Amino acid sequence: MSGDHAANPAAEPPRFLVDTMLGRLATWLRILGCDAAYFRGEDRALLDQAWREDRILLTRDARLLRRRRLPPHLTITSDRVAEQLRQVVRAFGLQPSRLPARRCPRCNLPLTERDRESVAGRVPEFVWSHHEAFWACPGCQRIYWAGSHRRRMEESLRRLAAGINDQ
Repeated sequence: MSGDHAANPAAEPPRFLVDTMLGRLATWLRILGCDAAYFRGEDRALLDQAWREDRILLTRDARLLRRRRLPPHLTITSDRVAEQLRQVVRAFGLQPSRLPARRCPRCNLPLTERDRESVAGRVPEFVWSHHEAFWACPGCQRIYWAGSHRRRMEESLRRLAAGINDQ
């Protein structure tokens, strides 16, 4: 990693800016609870946003990395999302179980808890009748619940943590 952001478990979780090559990584960082903005656009605008918003740039773009004045950044070395996520978790000492509120995997906004009554008619009937806890995105208005997809994500995260702890 370049820049001054060393792993410090007591510090606030870092805020990331993920370039267009790493969209799946941005989604998984959000699932972990990280603030991970996703950027599609020109390199100069990407760098300006990273500086302006005090975000750590995550990129695989070798051409971009040859620029002179770069914000704090991490060069992602793998093209496989699990390895990318493992690299970021290690580099920043992230503790997935200690990260703050849930974030929308699509919008990156913090999700808000919703009671069952407020989501009636907005989720499938089976889901509504079998779940008690719901979350909503204030941006895209998507509703989330802890279904089978969540168990699969949690299993993926357990494998990630095991891979980190083994090394």
